[in-house]
Amino acid sequence: MYETLFTREQAERYRAAGWWPDRLLNDDLDAAVARDPNKTAVRDVRGSISFRGLREQADRCALGLLDLGVRRGDAVTVQLPNWNEFVVLTLALERIGAVINPVAPIFRQRELRTMLRLARPVAIVTAAAFRGFDYPAMYAELRNEVPSLRSLIVVSGDGSVRGGDGDGELIGWQDVLDQGAALRQHRIALGWLRPSPDDVTELIFTSGTTGEPKGVLHTANTLAGAVDAAVTGQRLDAEDVIHMASTFGHQTGFLYGVRLPIHLGARGVYQDLWDATEFVRLIERERISLSMGATPFLADTLRAPNLTAHDISSFRLFCCGGAPIPQPLAEEAGRRLPCRLFPVWGMSENGAVTATFPDEPPEKIVTSDGRPYPGMEVAVFDEQGEAVPPGSEGRLFARGAFTFAGYVQGRRFTEQYFTADGWFDTGDRAVMDTDGYIRISGRTKDIIIRGGENVPVKEIEDVLLRHPQVRNVALIAAPDERLGEIGCACVLPEPGTSLTLDDLRVFLTEQEVTRQFWPERLELVDEFPMTPSGKIQKYRLRELLLERAAAARDAS
Repeated sequence: MYETLFTREQAERYRAAGWWPDRLLNDDLDAAVARDPNKTAVRDVRGSISFRGLREQADRCALGLLDLGVRRGDAVTVQLPNWNEFVVLTLALERIGAVINPVAPIFRQRELRTMLRLARPVAIVTAAAFRGFDYPAMYAELRNEVPSLRSLIVVSGDGSVRGGDGDGELIGWQDVLDQGAALRQHRIALGWLRPSPDDVTELIFTSGTTGEPKGVLHTANTLAGAVDAAVTGQRLDAEDVIHMASTFGHQTGFLYGVRLPIHLGARGVYQDLWDATEFVRLIERERISLSMGATPFLADTLRAPNLTAHDISSFRLFCCGGAPIPQPLAEEAGRRLPCRLFPVWGMSENGAVTATFPDEPPEKIVTSDGRPYPGMEVAVFDEQGEAVPPGSEGRLFARGAFTFAGYVQGRRFTEQYFTADGWFDTGDRAVMDTDGYIRISGRTKDIIIRGGENVPVKEIEDVLLRHPQVRNVALIAAPDERLGEIGCACVLPEPGTSLTLDDLRVFLTEQEVTRQFWPERLELVDEFPMTPSGKIQKYRLRELLLERAAAARDAS
């Protein structure tokens, strides 16, 4: 079983304050079925399921998974696009006390090897194909490296069934549901298997920004606490229609795309591929009221060619996270969109921690990343662990009811990220004003956030160092109008060689590196600025980029 950090005193305090509701997601589903069983619960690009149908499919899936040998505490890796099956699996796994391990569809062998080694899944559920990629073939290559793996379950995007391979190891999604239906007389057993809201229910990996990705453990209580705070703070209810295009494999999509609609008894509307033009159409067709996504989603929506051709009056809330919102973009959104824009800051470890709220001064939207939701605290400390004065930059720490239960790597690994009095070191740097609003100013580790997606800098550098023409490399963030940041590879080439960005792209393809993590700019250097201890001074490389950009502008 999993080691968690919560003490009895913390649990009692969070329960007494109402921040831990002691409620499972399946309890929310039962309440939604009781209120309006025929209401549409989820709609993806292929179809929709009512709340009654969601309950039925989740129970069938739970029984089918039990028949495959999935048991309490087992991890099941789910690498699917934003399809309804992801929601069914979330509910089914909770029903039997198993642990869902959401994984974004973009990840490939290199990233998955570490994740699967740490998660030790007994089953994997993936797509037959998505965006032209063959996932079963990838897992066939990986399965010998995952001794815990017994079953690979395949979902076809067109609704067809991809059957087994004859030895019971590769199983079609419909086969799981059909087997569960054949076992419906055993449904009473699902009640016996009900987990505690304090049991680990989710294992989700960070993007490996400091090397090996960290496996974040959450309980039903920590997740429900984060969702409850958003509901109360943003005044959401069952009449809202919640849109999600951010992948369910990351915490934003999982918390607020999969869990939030069920929690509210509201309708979830999903895009498996982000397209701003289609999003505008969906607002009108589905009467979407809330969407959440990284800053590029907002920029793309404002540039959608059909923005003024559809009735988007239902769209009242846009939650923007992953990167600071540029002030001109926020001001344009205020002029052209009917929604209230609210920035949030959070992490896989604790969901959304800070946000702006209704009826607050508009300037806070463009000058801050919000203040804490009830149940959470944030503080800005200096390197000695002392609080810095308002307006001063320092290291950002957080603590409270949404904080994760620990890392899958174990207690000793987890404790190094916490202070003695329970503050979690977020790795970000921030400034707090006199009203308690924070503004993220940078990152303690030199990570890159490309369109809300953390790029694992060290891992990409390590791969590039294997290129025969690369003597040394440093990957840094370069500003980008749409994505916020892109990766720029500063390369010291081997003497007498030539190197282009296309050369790096060919090499990264051969190394099976996720495309979104590739550098999109190359700068060749004669030498690296170094510290006395031999570390590359990345801040000086960023200054060099600015100098070269200015020189290029002057030359033109």
